Amino acid sequence: MTRIKCCGMTRVEDALLAARLGADAIGLVFTARSRRQVTLKQARSIRRALPPFVASVALFMDDEAALVEEVIAVVQPDLLQFHGGEPDAWCAQFDRPWLKAIAMGEGAAALPHLRDHPHAAALLLDGHAAGEAGGSGKAFDWSLLPRDLGQPVIIAGGLQADNVGAAIRAVRPWAVDVASGVESAPGIKDRGKLAAFIAAVRAADAAAP
Repeated sequence: MTRIKCCGMTRVEDALLAARLGADAIGLVFTARSRRQVTLKQARSIRRALPPFVASVALFMDDEAALVEEVIAVVQPDLLQFHGGEPDAWCAQFDRPWLKAIAMGEGAAALPHLRDHPHAAALLLDGHAAGEAGGSGKAFDWSLLPRDLGQPVIIAGGLQADNVGAAIRAVRPWAVDVASGVESAPGIKDRGKLAAFIAAVRAADAAAP
């Protein structure tokens, strides 16, 4: 079964809606470079409202270690996600499971970076170019991905209800990650789009051989 992460949450009601509809994880963005940045207070309220078995993921992009440590202390996320140029050892210093985003917007030129973070719990492959923030709504060429990565793969970038099934069939990822594809505005989730997206993931799973 393909897991689902809904990223860029800024409101308790949106996180609870995603959980009720079947999301496995929600993402909380702390980097100031994002239009979906949350405060510690917002994030803690969302984290505390989540029902059991729905994971919280704290997202950073080339931020100071002190911010990561503060978020861990105050919000207590289940996982960390690093979206910038952070090296493997830097990401691993916080003694908490972490995801590493790889910017796939440059196509084949990005492929060597898929081996740079062997200690990541999973690789999150996004459609933006190197140095850009995530949540851009850009897809990438899924056919480029090798089949022998040895780490779980999470597909992100430009996903929405009408193409997530194709992504699942092409890659068979561990999970898919959506932000802009289920929004009415940055950080504000749309009930209809969110429900349609999760239904499309489940339909793709049901149709898998």
